[in-house]
Amino acid sequence: MIRYAAYVLILVLGLRRGEALGLRWEDVDFTSSELTIGWQIQRIDRQLLHRQTKTEASDAPLPLVPICEVALHDRAAAYDRDKKAAGPDWHGSGLVFTTRTGRPVEPRNFNRSFTAACRRAGVRVIPVHATRKTCASLLVALDVHPRVAMQVLRHSQISVIMNIYSEVSSDATRRALKRLGKRLDTER
Repeated sequence: MIRYAAYVLILVLGLRRGEALGLRWEDVDFTSSELTIGWQIQRIDRQLLHRQTKTEASDAPLPLVPICEVALHDRAAAYDRDKKAAGPDWHGSGLVFTTRTGRPVEPRNFNRSFTAACRRAGVRVIPVHATRKTCASLLVALDVHPRVAMQVLRHSQISVIMNIYSEVSSDATRRALKRLGKRLDTER
């Protein structure tokens, strides 16, 4: 599947849709196991644009954890097969995620393929953008420090992570209240 690696990156690294679609091969460093986010694909005024990310906080290298690295290696192999199959019809954009002829992926088509993949997997369908919230919530559930989550999601303000993206599970809330109750009970 062409977009599997993109799904992995948006779920594991919390990439925005445009960041995943705008990722260039030159920004993937398999030697140091990291990728640099600095570009995005956006549709503006009926034009598909490949442009730099909005803020410096968005531009940051991220470590490639093994699942991401494997997915990107698989994508590189599929990219090479697509390039060979397209022959003279290939449009070399340098992007990691392309159509079978090397053109940028249309963001709305990516949304549709993500929805279809969710349905095929039998999981609840969520908007692509909600995967960032999923990533943040999973980091919180794993007790990752908010500053680290802020760096992973490349936000300039920790309040965004704490107020918008993170949701504490009801189990975590229950455990916290039990600990508080025990503490208060021992102090009376």
